[in-house]
Amino acid sequence: MNNPSEEKRVPGGQGTPSGTFGDGGTPFPQPGTGEPPAAAAGETAASGAEAGDGLVVEEASTRIQELQQALAQAEAKAEENWDRSVRLQADMDNQRRRLEKQIEDAHKYSVQKFVESLLPVMDSLEMGLQAEGSIEKIREGMELTLKQFAAVMEKFNIEAIDPLGQPFDPEKHQAVSMQASPDHDNNTVMLVMQKGYTLSGRTVRPAMVMVCKK
Repeated sequence: MNNPSEEKRVPGGQGTPSGTFGDGGTPFPQPGTGEPPAAAAGETAASGAEAGDGLVVEEASTRIQELQQALAQAEAKAEENWDRSVRLQADMDNQRRRLEKQIEDAHKYSVQKFVESLLPVMDSLEMGLQAEGSIEKIREGMELTLKQFAAVMEKFNIEAIDPLGQPFDPEKHQAVSMQASPDHDNNTVMLVMQKGYTLSGRTVRPAMVMVCKK
């Protein structure tokens, strides 16, 4: 009969189950298993870290390329806008110079048509000076020239101011003197010493008049 206190023997062993240390709980490496489990786990973690770092680097490289492309596009657009702005400024400068030239020419030659209309009157006056004959003939020629000149003035909206017998108008008349007269109403033009003229309704020269004052 076996002794209960006797340690159980395992065939081929020394009294301790195979695969554990003497305390029966701690495993020990088996033959042919390679490195310990802790070392294998470390290598796996290191491999995972390296893979993660590689993914981050790849993503960063892709992002950098995208940013570089966006920067190149923005620079090209800015260059295009700059060229367009330069051309627009040049066009505006050219237009401004053309307008200034037109205004300058308008100031210089604003009376060109008026002068062209006066030239025939000048020709008539010169011909009248060369004319020979009686006073009546010369006077008739002067009257024709005066009519010609009046037609030119009418063409350019130049009207004479001849206010004899009209109420005095300080905007169109210039009172040279005042005199009482029983034949005229108070503040009435009784004598026109010099006609005035208007251009398109604006007084160019007021008429010089004598006004009745009672």
